[in-house]
Amino acid sequence: MRLGYADPPYPGLAHLYKDHQDFGGEVDHEDLIARLNREFDGWILHTSAAPHAIALIAALLPDGARWGAWVKSFAAFKKGVRPAYAWEPIIFKPMRRMAENYSGNFVQRDWIEAPMTMRRGFVGAKPEAVCHWAFEVVGAEPGDELFDLFPGSGAVSLAWESWRPQLALFG
Repeated sequence: MRLGYADPPYPGLAHLYKDHQDFGGEVDHEDLIARLNREFDGWILHTSAAPHAIALIAALLPDGARWGAWVKSFAAFKKGVRPAYAWEPIIFKPMRRMAENYSGNFVQRDWIEAPMTMRRGFVGAKPEAVCHWAFEVVGAEPGDELFDLFPGSGAVSLAWESWRPQLALFG
């Protein structure tokens, strides 16, 4: 199956990536979400917890999409911003139901706690643990194809490569 992974510049923040080779200006989230629905069996979309971003994205989501949260156990604190933005929404549309473990009692949370990345040389690079959680929450399997629509730092593809062998051990 095909998994779309979108970690685009968040609404209103595209200018932070103006020096990146893939810079394309502000992202059209309506087109992006339509593409995710059209081309993929399941998908993951990162966005900002800022009220304007949540309002924009919420209005565009199809039936079957879910909200998750990345709660940052360590986050950047900005002068004059209180309370601090210490979480980020992760919207996902499952590609399949998550299999239960051997005892039938596994229930996955719709959130993950992990610190933000540091010294990656790229603003917004996602931690491996957050990517692994996202792959699992959509029901991805080792044989699926990942399409990283905004490769940026390459963190998502690297996380995919480290996650697939781990999961295959339990298959």
